[in-house]
Amino acid sequence: TNVTTNTVLGRRRVVRDKDNMSQHVVNGDSSCGKVLTLDNMNPNVKRVEYAVRGPIVLRAMQLEKELKEGAKKPFNEVIRANIGDAQAMGQKPITFFRQVMALCSYPELLEDDKFPDDAKQRARRILKACGGSSIGAYSASQGIECIRQDVSRYIEKRDGFASNPDNIYLSTGASDAIVTILKLLVAGEGSNRTGVLISIPQYPLYSATLADLGAVQVNYYLNEDSCWSLDIPELKRAVTEARQHCNPRVLCIINPGNPTGQVQSKECIKNVIRFAKEERLFLMADEVYQDNVYRDNEFHSFKKVLFEMGSEFSSTVELASFHSTSKCYMGECGFRGGYVEVINLDPGVKAQLTKLVSVRLCAPVPGQALLDLVVNPPQPDEPSHATFMKERTTVLANLAEKAKLTEEIFNTVPGIKCNPVQGAMYTFPQIKLPQKAINKAKAGQEPDMYYCMRLLEEEGICLVPGSGFGQRKGTFHFRMTILPPTEKLKIVLKKISDFHVRFTKEFSE
Repeated sequence: TNVTTNTVLGRRRVVRDKDNMSQHVVNGDSSCGKVLTLDNMNPNVKRVEYAVRGPIVLRAMQLEKELKEGAKKPFNEVIRANIGDAQAMGQKPITFFRQVMALCSYPELLEDDKFPDDAKQRARRILKACGGSSIGAYSASQGIECIRQDVSRYIEKRDGFASNPDNIYLSTGASDAIVTILKLLVAGEGSNRTGVLISIPQYPLYSATLADLGAVQVNYYLNEDSCWSLDIPELKRAVTEARQHCNPRVLCIINPGNPTGQVQSKECIKNVIRFAKEERLFLMADEVYQDNVYRDNEFHSFKKVLFEMGSEFSSTVELASFHSTSKCYMGECGFRGGYVEVINLDPGVKAQLTKLVSVRLCAPVPGQALLDLVVNPPQPDEPSHATFMKERTTVLANLAEKAKLTEEIFNTVPGIKCNPVQGAMYTFPQIKLPQKAINKAKAGQEPDMYYCMRLLEEEGICLVPGSGFGQRKGTFHFRMTILPPTEKLKIVLKKISDFHVRFTKEFSE
């Protein structure tokens, strides 16, 4: 005879069958018997938020489906200006990159006369470095050695200082490397828990990762009135306040900025490095938009400035800097190629980093191959150079034109204030919302989320509200990519402008 006994453990009831010694756990009085529920899952995961692909994007996808099914809307298409996915917005791939990737993927094409000799040479070199001469094979966990050597040479050429391939780790886009470095840094409990300084506004990868790791997010605010500059007194305030409840030891910088589009000056970077040394902070420099610099601005890598400051800094300040194939003129988001270079990392910690990346086996080998082409593009004496330079220059010139156009048009609209887009591929304008609109939104959502959702429903434009990136209390923004083709971008800007005027009028009467 089966005898069932119940043992109450809080809200959980353990039910045992004495004949077969099986047991299952039932939450409360439910009989579903799920091992994993919202009540007992990892609480850190529930705290993770990622606005770039959040509720407003889900609604945009639903609207797209409704349009395809013949539903009548005030618009004919949904334009997604919410994410920096260049090729999804119509940017053409660089010919040389795709030629080499085609050759690597299908080596039989190496006999085809349609492909230039330099593309074939690159493909043969990459394939030779792959196991079994195939990009379908695993690579070394740190990345293919000859590609790490090419990354080092690229950094040396960019900065004028030596780079060691052993300090290069190839990754699944920059995001994967950022998460990995943060994993090494997060430790402690209670008031000794690691605090990580991130800029506000910030890219939600950082806040999401810190929530997932159970770290303490320490906000420092960029100065919107000074074109989103980074002020040392603000960093000092953030660190001083944080030390009352955590152990701040990481400072994250995004330069050029996402979502704010600023390019920090060399003097600013020097000040940040000095501050990091004084406060004993590990520096993380997210530099994935380093080729996206417009007007008279100039990109300065943190590593270059660090070494220009002399051995007092270059031999002591710990730095991890990141780059990716997803942005800039390449826009190859789907290949997921990237790298991190680590400087002054403790040898024991470096061994742990190598162990940690080995758990994932390796970064995607096609992404590694594409990264090699980015850091080692066609040279002036090679047949593909002229076409490559023309395509690269055209993409960057178009982005510069669209950056200027976006700023100029938004600043003609009453209630919208847009800083110059100095770099990257986004604008983060401030919007003035009537109090009636703010009051209406308070019932269930942030005011700028209400604004952006209304814009989506009425105009078919998908943006991300500023609240998803962080902003000073009492201010409202949205992030918009400048990636749509120029003529479509003009349509987007006009629709947003007209909507803002209409929205303001509606809630001001």
